[in-house]
Amino acid sequence: MAMERSPEQIVDELLVLRWQEGNAAAVEAMVERWQPRLWRHACRLLGRRDVASDITQEAWIAIVKGIGRLRDPACFRRWAFLIVTRKCADWIRVQQRQRDVLRQVPVPPEEADDASADGDEIERLRWAMKRLPEERRVLLAMFYREQMSLHEIADILEIPVGTVKSRLYHAREELREVIERSQ
Repeated sequence: MAMERSPEQIVDELLVLRWQEGNAAAVEAMVERWQPRLWRHACRLLGRRDVASDITQEAWIAIVKGIGRLRDPACFRRWAFLIVTRKCADWIRVQQRQRDVLRQVPVPPEEADDASADGDEIERLRWAMKRLPEERRVLLAMFYREQMSLHEIADILEIPVGTVKSRLYHAREELREVIERSQ
């Protein structure tokens, strides 16, 4: 089954190959290309920008150490996102063990009224996304913002593709309900 690759994917594959050959400029180029995406992913998973920066840095250390073992350069995106996901999961586990998990504060009703009065669709969507459980926000962002395939998401989250489809469906439904309730 031949998969069409975008020019961006081809550039990434070439940079990975050069990186594996020891080309320092290729390393810099990959960090520049991927740092923002990996950081956003960590932010979505953790809900904390400060921690996401630390986790992303830890992930880059693992990526640099493991790049030589990456057999298929086309798998870099899935592999890098999986590393960030696992680093985030490790951090969350440590926080839970220490009973120092931060919980999201519910939005006061007066803020909900302000959001529903706003005519800007993008702002309304952002507002609604913030009301979803973290797991659903992450899933929607991976699919729509990062434009990952169902298979890539399944690999990163280490769940079956059917489960990804089901969770995406429920995330969309919950998002729709949040938007309808705010109107």
